Amino acid sequence: MRQWWRDAVIYQVYPRSFADGNGDGMGDLPGITSRVDYLADLGIDAIWLSPFYRSPMNDGGYDVADFRDVDPIFGHLDDFDTLLTTAHAAGLKVVVDIVPNHSSSDHEWFVAALAAAPGSPERELYHFKDGVDGGPPNDWQSVFGGAAWTQVPDGQWYLHLFDSTQPDFNWEHPRVRAEFEDILRFWLDRGVDGFRVDVAHGMIKEPGLPSVGEEGGVEMLGTTRVPYFDVDGVHEIYRSWHTILAAYPGDRMAVAEAWVDSPSRRVMYVREDELQQAFNFDLLLAEFTAASYRKVIDAELATVAEVGSPPTWVLSNHDRHRHVTRYGDGALGLTRARAAALVMLALPGSAYVYQGEELGLPEVLDLPEELLQDPTWERSGHTDRGRDGCRVPIPWNTAGPSFGFGDAPGWLPQPADWGAKSVAAQTGVNGSTLELYRAALRLRRTHRPGDLTWHEGFGDNALAYTNGALTCVVNFGDEPVALVGDVLLASGPLDEGRLPANTAAWLAA
Repeated sequence: MRQWWRDAVIYQVYPRSFADGNGDGMGDLPGITSRVDYLADLGIDAIWLSPFYRSPMNDGGYDVADFRDVDPIFGHLDDFDTLLTTAHAAGLKVVVDIVPNHSSSDHEWFVAALAAAPGSPERELYHFKDGVDGGPPNDWQSVFGGAAWTQVPDGQWYLHLFDSTQPDFNWEHPRVRAEFEDILRFWLDRGVDGFRVDVAHGMIKEPGLPSVGEEGGVEMLGTTRVPYFDVDGVHEIYRSWHTILAAYPGDRMAVAEAWVDSPSRRVMYVREDELQQAFNFDLLLAEFTAASYRKVIDAELATVAEVGSPPTWVLSNHDRHRHVTRYGDGALGLTRARAAALVMLALPGSAYVYQGEELGLPEVLDLPEELLQDPTWERSGHTDRGRDGCRVPIPWNTAGPSFGFGDAPGWLPQPADWGAKSVAAQTGVNGSTLELYRAALRLRRTHRPGDLTWHEGFGDNALAYTNGALTCVVNFGDEPVALVGDVLLASGPLDEGRLPANTAAWLAA
């Protein structure tokens, strides 16, 4: 029997920005529940929810104070159960984020650690260390900017690879491991279908916490090898998690957010006795060229073939500029983004769609500085605006204080022209980006992608492949490309039967 996650299209919901059910300007679980029919009609297979747990929201909910409860801004546990039941009734799976690398500084364990003495059992649950020569224990840097260490009044320092309000757990401690195994079971018992594992490569640190060196440092979500990311000991954790997932019916799954330095390192996370998927971010990072896309696709297919795991594909998420903007913004960026969507959705494996990409939303680059909330903004000394631009609430209606996101302005302002990009404005409109996604997802259901075979002869600036069910052709160049066969779907108008620049088409196989 086919495991649902092997070729699923999973739609990422960033809860603060999807739908506001109570008019307070913040998205919430009842708001998401009210839009389940929209998601089912879109044609996806599963919803992935970014964190909705109790949190002071210093990092948009990725600073978790209680891993077993819903933050009041999102609702209550009953609201989560209602959402889960509604999604399942609509035929959708539900995947939730789990954040195992760190907690909020408001977590009861960390509050107890601060109140306890150096060397106490409470402090052993995190990384508390003595300083060196009056400074921090080593030279590690936070991925949000600045040192990865903060000093407490008694002189010790604690590690936080992200914000100072996100202290790293000490995963060498058995109590931490047991706690997260229990958290997994808590949500599995409620009926969730899987987990997206945040910073899946970050829990284990190299023994002795060695310094990186003068040339060291880490880019936000980069692929540089450092002594606190992608350390081999993390795989023991995932072997234990695999056993837990396998004990539940329904093909429960977990997907790793693992930013590593090579495909061979990433594939270690999806060996037979570990996790089911690991994000391949290479397509998200790729330039919009035939050579770049071909290189990424070939590398991913060859890598996952080693272990029998399905490939995964991502074009946008809550941590990166939306691909409409990355590809050129304006008309050019949207044209290319539509073509990229057809390329991704025809590839074998699982595809992840970020909320709003089906509307062709661009990155919002001009948010007022006083409204920026990403901790990167402050920690970088106001040199990096952070990720708020891809987290602006999505528009549902053509008018209103937040274009239908809620009954009041949203927590971040939407551009004035987003009414024209809204769900209402695009629904039923031939050629709209929303209807393109709906058509593509319907066709994908009846033309399930299988093994990929490349077709040559289209020149250096075009790619063509068959997935066993249909043929995808994409023109990255400036000159039209001849098409042979029945066109099932195209990302833009054809030019007398030819494929124009920056356009993709699906043909009958």
